[in-house]
Amino acid sequence: MSPTLAGLKVFVRTFGCQMNENDSEHISGVLVRAGAVKAGAPEDADVVVVNTCAVRQKSEEKLYSFLGRLSRLKKRRPFLLGVVGCVAQVRQAGLIERLPFVDFVAGPDNYLDLPEIIGRAAEAPVVRTDFGRDWREIGAEATCREAPWSAFVPVMEGCDNFCAYCIVPFSRGREKYRPLESVIGEVRAAVEAGAVEVQLLGQNVNSYRDPRSGVGFAALLDAVGAVPGIEWVRFITSHPKNFGDDIISAMAAGRKVCPALHLPLQSGSSRVLGRMNRGYTREDYLALVGRLRQSLPSLLLMTDVIVGFPGETEEDFEATCNLLRDIRFAGIFSFRYSPRPLTAAAAVPDDVPLEVKRRRLIALQALQKSIQAGIYGSFVGQDLRVLGTGPSPKGAGRFSGRTAGNLVVNFDSASDPSGRFLTVRITGSGPYSLRGQAI
Repeated sequence: MSPTLAGLKVFVRTFGCQMNENDSEHISGVLVRAGAVKAGAPEDADVVVVNTCAVRQKSEEKLYSFLGRLSRLKKRRPFLLGVVGCVAQVRQAGLIERLPFVDFVAGPDNYLDLPEIIGRAAEAPVVRTDFGRDWREIGAEATCREAPWSAFVPVMEGCDNFCAYCIVPFSRGREKYRPLESVIGEVRAAVEAGAVEVQLLGQNVNSYRDPRSGVGFAALLDAVGAVPGIEWVRFITSHPKNFGDDIISAMAAGRKVCPALHLPLQSGSSRVLGRMNRGYTREDYLALVGRLRQSLPSLLLMTDVIVGFPGETEEDFEATCNLLRDIRFAGIFSFRYSPRPLTAAAAVPDDVPLEVKRRRLIALQALQKSIQAGIYGSFVGQDLRVLGTGPSPKGAGRFSGRTAGNLVVNFDSASDPSGRFLTVRITGSGPYSLRGQAI
């Protein structure tokens, strides 16, 4: 155990996706294993670690706003402040030059080194943003899970696709894959700790290849589903061009693989998809959705959409809206395009005016809201299996959970069902959640 962190109180704040949430679980685990204890708020901490997302400009802006608040707190009560993750990897030493109150910067490949980094940062600023080509195992023993019944399990990291708008190959590096044996070992350890659900993580999970045997993601799904004690298996996120029929077959045959899939679209225009370097057309995406739904009739699809990519016309935007009408996604993450450093699109004029981007995003979200209202409404009157996740923000005596299709359910229950499966009769719906009664 490192003596440098013995008794230190550490607070970790997370910006970003499930990968970032899982990274924060690792960061907390590494620091606790080195002798630190978790603090409940920055005001109580000796060390504050901010785990960052660089995918969108808005995420980075939120980070700088939060760091500004921490700088004012730091003047009143000194503590060590570190920025880690994707923004740290992209901005590197420039972060400390811009924000001299930051004490250390560490990229995603350097979390195991955080005890040493923090120890050194007490004397002078530290920047550690090395990238490795091989998987660096952290392991279940150094992971502080937020919810013991649901386990994030990373299977790969990075991306080789170099989509024109995407910073991931620069913030996370090239693709590297975790050995299948290590994945299964963590799943088993999670089950022993109480997990009934696992979520396999990676920037492009369906490109997974076991570095030892060479088997792909379909075999990984089979192996995870075979672990005794696991009830639900989810994965995120998938690239359409890497989604082979073997994966569809594994999903259809695997009783434990949930009928929910996040399949980023980005645009419904083949012309824009080509400029984005996505590697598929509108027709390719529709054909893939057709094969998925033929094999998995109850599948619920979620997606990502970018509006206002350079060169996007009204015709291109309408093609995206029409595709949403045709496919009927159960949920979307939608964004205005913003240039990101190091990407190919950053060198192209950002020629769609901001007010046009705003108008298109509002129209897209209104369309999707109406689609979701219909999808959610179709479940009213059904009895659904739900995994309880905790108290609901909807009021006392109400709890929240998720269905196998990843729909949020707020329901009444006589006792806290967190981490347990139960049957909920759906009595109402909105565009973003279901309402019901535990039976």
